Amino acid sequence: MNKIEKMIKEMCPNGVEYKALGDIAIDMYRGSGITRDQVTDEGIECVRYGEIYTEYGIWFDKCVSHTNLVEIANPKYFEHGDILFAITGESVEEIAKSCAYVGDDKCLAGGDIVVMKHNENPKYLSYALSTTMAEIQKGKGKVKSKVVHSSVPDLKKILIPVPPIEIQNEIVRILDNFTSLTEELTAELTARNKQYEYYRDKLLDDGVNEYSSGESLQVRMMRLEECCTILDNKRKPVTKSAREKGTYPYYGANGIQDYVSDYIFDGTYVLVGEDGSVIDEKGHPVVNWATGKIWVNNHAHIIEEKDGFNLRYIYYILCCVDVTKLIHGNIPKLTGNDFRNLKICMPSMEIQNRIVKVLDNFESICKDLNIGLPAEIEARKKQYEYYRDSLLKFAETGNVEFVERERERERERER
Repeated sequence: MNKIEKMIKEMCPNGVEYKALGDIAIDMYRGSGITRDQVTDEGIECVRYGEIYTEYGIWFDKCVSHTNLVEIANPKYFEHGDILFAITGESVEEIAKSCAYVGDDKCLAGGDIVVMKHNENPKYLSYALSTTMAEIQKGKGKVKSKVVHSSVPDLKKILIPVPPIEIQNEIVRILDNFTSLTEELTAELTARNKQYEYYRDKLLDDGVNEYSSGESLQVRMMRLEECCTILDNKRKPVTKSAREKGTYPYYGANGIQDYVSDYIFDGTYVLVGEDGSVIDEKGHPVVNWATGKIWVNNHAHIIEEKDGFNLRYIYYILCCVDVTKLIHGNIPKLTGNDFRNLKICMPSMEIQNRIVKVLDNFESICKDLNIGLPAEIEARKKQYEYYRDSLLKFAETGNVEFVERERERERERER
């Protein structure tokens, strides 16, 4: 802040003027439709409006999609420094999300995208357009429905503070440092999760053979229903409108969907998704470990422990078994019959217990990371949002007293 304070005093001691995007823009125009079928692995780079919501942050330098230029009837281009807006979305809060392109190629803008050309720092504009103040303006007058629309005239009315380019550059430098740290933490979390899955699967693949070497007990392939008690006939679906809110978890195919006022199971269980998004890219089913009082609908298989078998071992085995060949139907489904007859590798109880002990210890370590890293990422995001809005408010007023007050509030929050 000290450097920006000095720059504000020197360059705009009376504060920074607000400008409408229509006054900042050299040109604003809509892109041209690019269908999903026209997206290719190679060709000219392009952006479709949905990707602004899912693939890009404040800025990007490479497009995730390409297309064949000859198939686009009326191509609309964007290039280095341009701001892209998605003018169709699913919520008022996110409508007209924007990002800055800072790559060197000439790319195509898809339909429902508005391209803005200007002479400012593109990252600064994108940061300014992501603030709470700008988002309120983007959603002003919009009605919440399945699809929300904006337009070029709507975008031109948005007001943001526009300081001299030197101050823009300094604000960008500070905020880029925050976003870089968050990206590093997110990459670390992803790597840790992949590392955990790799070692879990390897321990289960190799562990049975390793722990069984020299043992007189044989490892057997058994049907799932021989190793546990399947309780599918006790499940009860309840439509969302008929559920009474409460404290008991309501489980579906992918885990907890709601909390309700009653329960039908009380104990320790393994739940496996029955239909819908029931397998991941490796063919592994959706598996949840559930304890206590719960309600389970008819979209998740439910099993409990049987004497002579360790339910926790079965949980780990199910997490990494490939069920691709057992999934059928237009809506992917793991039927009750296929589930009951699923073959899994069962060593002796002693070996099951040993493998579970190793994997529980390993999962505990990973869970600490999975608690710590997301919490740190969330804290950094909040810190970034706080400084982003504070920097831009300061740029608006140049009020040093405001900065000191905000610093004291931040120190109080840290305490």
